[in-house]
Amino acid sequence: MRKVEPQVYLIGETRIIEEGLRAYLNHVGAPEWKSDAPTDIERIIEVYGRLCYRSWKPGMNPNVLKVRKENAEYIGNILDVKHGSVIEHPVINFIFADVSRVFTHELVRHRPGVAISQESLRFVRLDDLGQWLPTAIREDEEAVEIFAQTFRELESLQVELAEHFKLDDPGVPMHRKKVITSAMRRLAPDGLATTIGWSANPRTIRWVLEARTDKFAEEEIRLVFGKVGEIVTKRYPNLFGDYTIEMVDGLPWYKTEHSKV
Repeated sequence: MRKVEPQVYLIGETRIIEEGLRAYLNHVGAPEWKSDAPTDIERIIEVYGRLCYRSWKPGMNPNVLKVRKENAEYIGNILDVKHGSVIEHPVINFIFADVSRVFTHELVRHRPGVAISQESLRFVRLDDLGQWLPTAIREDEEAVEIFAQTFRELESLQVELAEHFKLDDPGVPMHRKKVITSAMRRLAPDGLATTIGWSANPRTIRWVLEARTDKFAEEEIRLVFGKVGEIVTKRYPNLFGDYTIEMVDGLPWYKTEHSKV
């Protein structure tokens, strides 16, 4: 048994194909258009927004009287008017490591605009259980020992069963290992440390960030999305810069006036 801390890794994000964008701008008659967006995520949102209104430059659409020049101002207006569909186009890719199955079961309730790949406990042998303790347990010495003792016992059962079924003997086929490993995971606790890949568009991320850092959300998911919030507000300032933070019980609560864009 080992103690762990949930970790958040940003591993990918949508990139613009420059030649494709240039070709489109030539086609629409705005080859000189440029953006001061700090990232491709924010630039691609601006591109799709301007596409909707043909607002690449003054005069292209006589109904548009004001053409905003800066990316920050442009995305700020998108948030103000809740033109949320254009912020669904990019995707941001995360890995959440050393999170519990408690966390992942809550995370997968957010389905629109996401892709999920989770560590498979049909294939991964549970011979080293990781454990993160919520504050209510961590502050109680007796409860900490009960948790530790339980995890140690469940871990030893995994090892004992693997030996019983001779899973490490030469020539045991993968199908046999998979069947037994899948059965053995039924003795594993929801609190064991695991890993999940989570990709989402910024519209979804904004909502999950708001909902899952709320002071009434479960502690572990508040912890994880507090880390997500720290990453996205720094990396994508024009898209997530409207959030304010209130600290509640030592964890950040991300709030915005632009709820459910």
